[in-house]
Amino acid sequence: MSDVEEAITRAHHDEWARVVAALTRRFGDLGIAEEAAAEAFTTAVERWRADGLPPNPGAWLTTTANRKAIDRIRRENRRDDKHKEAQMLHDNTPSEPLGAIDDDRLRLIFTCCHPALAVEARVALTLRMVGGLTVPEIARAFLVQGTTMEQRITRAKAKIKAARIPYRMPSADDLPARVSGVLAVLFLIFNEGYLASGPDTDSVRHDLTTEAIRLTRLIRALLPQDGEVAGLLALMLLIEARRPARVSAGGELVPLAEQDRGAWDAELIAEGHRLVRERLAAAAAGVAPGRYQILAAINAVHTSARDIRDTDWSQVLALYDRLVRLDPSPIIALNRAIAVAELDGPEVALAIVDRLAEALAGYHAYHATRADLLRRLGQSQRSRAAYDRAIELAGNTGETAYLTRRRAQLQ
Repeated sequence: MSDVEEAITRAHHDEWARVVAALTRRFGDLGIAEEAAAEAFTTAVERWRADGLPPNPGAWLTTTANRKAIDRIRRENRRDDKHKEAQMLHDNTPSEPLGAIDDDRLRLIFTCCHPALAVEARVALTLRMVGGLTVPEIARAFLVQGTTMEQRITRAKAKIKAARIPYRMPSADDLPARVSGVLAVLFLIFNEGYLASGPDTDSVRHDLTTEAIRLTRLIRALLPQDGEVAGLLALMLLIEARRPARVSAGGELVPLAEQDRGAWDAELIAEGHRLVRERLAAAAAGVAPGRYQILAAINAVHTSARDIRDTDWSQVLALYDRLVRLDPSPIIALNRAIAVAELDGPEVALAIVDRLAEALAGYHAYHATRADLLRRLGQSQRSRAAYDRAIELAGNTGETAYLTRRRAQLQ
């Protein structure tokens, strides 16, 4: 790749969200902003290869995108009032109040994650508008056809326009509730990268986990006092740190107990631990931790142990006990049962897991957990049946390979 091509790729990654956000603020139309930004980047590929890099690529892209947007508005006769058209040429004053924090990209994230939109639309829009991923890339990440994803994004943009969802931060009073929705979307994006859900993609999608971390860092920088933002960032970093050891050379997913801990990313672990310590200090001062902070603390315990045998399972269980009070979901109960198995034995844990049968019948990890507990109890036939069901439900190729090997090892 040439220096110019590298610069174009870097500019797309660094400038896409900023350009789209600036255009959305100026013109108040997410569709126009996206298309003008895309045209500007296409023009950059042609012009920069011929003329070389401009002194300020970001400013060049913004100026070009603004011109593309104005040209399109003129072509489509969307502005009959020439006075308004002239204002668009020279006036960058936003038409809406900026809200609690004056940052274009953060407002764009909150626009994409508006509660009026379905969750899948929020995820797709965030990846497209803020992350700069292409529609085919997003479609592959969520195992749908490109046309399906295109329609989903188009409908979401149309709803934003029809419902007149403002391009601004929520008010200070509304901010905590809206932030939680944004964090939920970013966690969904990260999880899809951490354990890709389909058979026709890589077991671990580094591009998605990296993008989720980047977006969470952005929110962390702009909302530094929000404990759950810090908690989610810590959680992502501590999970991402284990990525180099999560897939074997043969493409098989490697569980935590079998990972080479020397391959973990020490810098990410150190950063994650620092964030967790900050939140623990806040908790000691009387600030109750939220869901992401507790999950981050659990992962901090795991990444503090040099060997799986050194894991402080009593601390893990105590943290899960706190988490269950905040989030009594069956998946949290399932993960808690794994810690119970380490402290009280597989028989006690199996009794807990079996009570989750109805709620988690279609969840592959439920059957994989049962299979492992039954294997440890020497019940090979029942374990094999549970492995069969887990393999049937698992979509991740690396996880399927691991479960298949474990089933084959049964006596």
